[in-house]
Amino acid sequence: MENRIIVSTAKENISEFQNIMFETDKFLNADALKRKPYYKSRTATELEYDVFVALKECAKGTVFENTFELISGKHFPDIIANKFFGVEVKSTEKDHWFSTGGSILETTRNKDVEKIYMTFGKMGGNPIEFLSKPYAQCLSEIAVTHSPRYKIDMKIQEKNEKTIFEKMGVDYDYFRKNNPISITQKYYKSQLKSGESLWWIGDENPYEKTVPITLRIWNTLSSNEKKIICAECFALFPEIFASDFNRVALWLTTHKNIVNPHIRDMFSAGGQKEIITQNGVLLRMPAVFFKIQQHSELIKQIIEKTEKETLTEYWQEKIQNDRINQFCKLIVKQVRNVDTELAFDILKYIFQAP
Repeated sequence: MENRIIVSTAKENISEFQNIMFETDKFLNADALKRKPYYKSRTATELEYDVFVALKECAKGTVFENTFELISGKHFPDIIANKFFGVEVKSTEKDHWFSTGGSILETTRNKDVEKIYMTFGKMGGNPIEFLSKPYAQCLSEIAVTHSPRYKIDMKIQEKNEKTIFEKMGVDYDYFRKNNPISITQKYYKSQLKSGESLWWIGDENPYEKTVPITLRIWNTLSSNEKKIICAECFALFPEIFASDFNRVALWLTTHKNIVNPHIRDMFSAGGQKEIITQNGVLLRMPAVFFKIQQHSELIKQIIEKTEKETLTEYWQEKIQNDRINQFCKLIVKQVRNVDTELAFDILKYIFQAP
């Protein structure tokens, strides 16, 4: 019962808390003018304590007096008040108002806190300045270090720009409570231009997706790994048959951390090769047909096991029940300088498709 009363009181005093944040900025800015060397020497953790002290001072005589708690450490936010409000403290040593923020997943968020403010210290300017705003109004984009994180910009409104939530068309509270990875994925994919790819987020949750920590050159891979990756490329990118390797090159880098400076050679080196048709006729076909024959069993397995949504994205069309037959038709659409009917018959023979 006590917790419910505290929360109710906090909701009714949002304007009073906003005023405390305004007064805290004034307090810190005035103190920084007097004690610039002191603030210059403060670490990020020590600055959290300074903000905490200022908040307590500015809350005297209000319903928030003696309710502030310094949590700090690896918790979000750094300071809480009345078990409902929170203050996250960020700073930069530069003379600007932006920085990298916290994770969009907010896994360490205090479950009781509903309203959060950002107090930002611009420590590189003259004078040193502090500015506080509602948390959601300070988040301009989502960027990636080791995981998707917010980008902070304390001057979004002054520049007549939109917050990341306004860009995505969602409310901050809805975003944080409803699979932020999925919403982020959908938004940034919708913003991609031709030839662009999201290196940090593919078809999987980036926390479940793993890639090697270092970039590798194609020629350093083992024969078996080359075979598997080559089969994946064939299965996912039918445009290979039209000598279009743009998406494949991006995929190798973003999903496999592999750089291949001679990517064309993976699929079409060798000019033409001899292939025996179903009727026992020996034909000379582009080398890409010979390579797909070499990897046919692996390609079939990959196509059949890949999630429908993933395959839809790569093939860019609705997935049919007979995936192999559909795959053969996709390839035929891309083939150049080869009779369409002949190419289709050979592919059906290679994959033993009905």
